[in-house]
Amino acid sequence: MRCLITGGSGFIGREFTCSALAQGYDIRLALRQRLAGIESSSVETAEIGDLSGDTDWTVALRNVDKVVHLAARVHIMNDRSSDPLGEFRRINVEGSRNLAHQAALAGVRRFIYVSSIKVNGEFTSSGEAFTADDVPAPVDPYGVSKDEAERALRRIASDSGMEVVIIRPPLVYGPGVGANFASIIRWLLLGVPLPLAAVSNNSRSLVALPNLVDLMVNCLSHPDAANQTFLVSDGEDLSTVDLLRRMGVALDKRVRLFPIPTWILKLGADAINRPGVYQRLCGSLRLDIDKTKQYLDWTPPVSVDEGLRYAVEGLRK
Repeated sequence: MRCLITGGSGFIGREFTCSALAQGYDIRLALRQRLAGIESSSVETAEIGDLSGDTDWTVALRNVDKVVHLAARVHIMNDRSSDPLGEFRRINVEGSRNLAHQAALAGVRRFIYVSSIKVNGEFTSSGEAFTADDVPAPVDPYGVSKDEAERALRRIASDSGMEVVIIRPPLVYGPGVGANFASIIRWLLLGVPLPLAAVSNNSRSLVALPNLVDLMVNCLSHPDAANQTFLVSDGEDLSTVDLLRRMGVALDKRVRLFPIPTWILKLGADAINRPGVYQRLCGSLRLDIDKTKQYLDWTPPVSVDEGLRYAVEGLRK
């Protein structure tokens, strides 16, 4: 079977492409522009230009059975757009709606959409966890756009009969990870003391890249995945202190932490107008993946420690 992947040259897309090839799928990558050296006997490419409501997918969708939609305008820490929500909607909502509509007309049987846990919200209270069937409560423009895209895809599925599978991951880590996760690894490698020893009572779900990709490959063919929404994580939640110490083990580096009360950390984050930084470091974000396990008979194949070692090895390379 042929699978069309959008965002196939990205952090998640590259890993997924390799795994799908290993499962016997023929792969076609939809790229904004052609990349030298990427096409092979098992991987085709289709140049589609920018992702929007006007993109023509005719050539890319020819003889395609499955679509995996990863391409998106991603969450931006300091978005300087004059209309962030409008930009997110143009790409993430209208672009996804247009692709799914043309896919249904082209006879695609299953459409897998990698969304975000931000559709559920930004944090969970003590002892609570998000589930796949919670009422969406997105807060920022990125989360709102992902929620609206999910709703649009479900309507197309209902009208056309094309199966839609939605996966909402939390922070994904692995070789090539960027943003704050990569920065923390660099600080640990340099032996920088971090003022986070007091952040030991929060609880956060993460997902190693191999675990997310394994679930995505599973959802390509599992009959019970059709028209469902799934959350994904490593199945083990960590406090910030636990995560830092286990990252240190993966790096074979001593982690240097010192305590500063969390209320002072919050004041500092507010003072520099970065409240989100405090929430990501000190708040909780837990995912309940029981539905994913039960529907798909799936368990994360990689442990947190294995995932961290894999991420570290990739960053070192």
